[in-house]
Amino acid sequence: METQLLHRGRLIDHIQLVVADLKASRTFYDAIFDALGVPIGGAGEDYFWIDELFVSTADSDAAQGKLTGRHHLAFQAADRAMVDAFYNAGLAAGGTDHGAPGERPYHPGYYAAFLLDPDGNNIEAVYHGDHERSALSVEIRF
Repeated sequence: METQLLHRGRLIDHIQLVVADLKASRTFYDAIFDALGVPIGGAGEDYFWIDELFVSTADSDAAQGKLTGRHHLAFQAADRAMVDAFYNAGLAAGGTDHGAPGERPYHPGYYAAFLLDPDGNNIEAVYHGDHERSALSVEIRF
């Protein structure tokens, strides 16, 4: 198959995690996103959201009464120090080690750390090494 260059926007619009303990999840995600420099977008009694990630309880209007399964989510970091900060903040906030910060064999410069959140989701922060971005982010205004 011939390689094609396509520009369609982002692959994922949003993802929802339905969790057993919203307070424990909020503590964990507040810590890691603070380390990654991403603010909490909003919250209600049975949910909170950060950018494209929506986290809720099973009995929230946004869920269907069941916890989501185990997921692997990888978040971008600006540098190695941010990966390290993510890892340390997540451990301090109830996360479980699932791979200490370090280079991985996926491609040269791939530096990542892995934590399990309170529901067992595999949460990663990754820095892809020296690179150049075409844009910092896609901005949508309503």
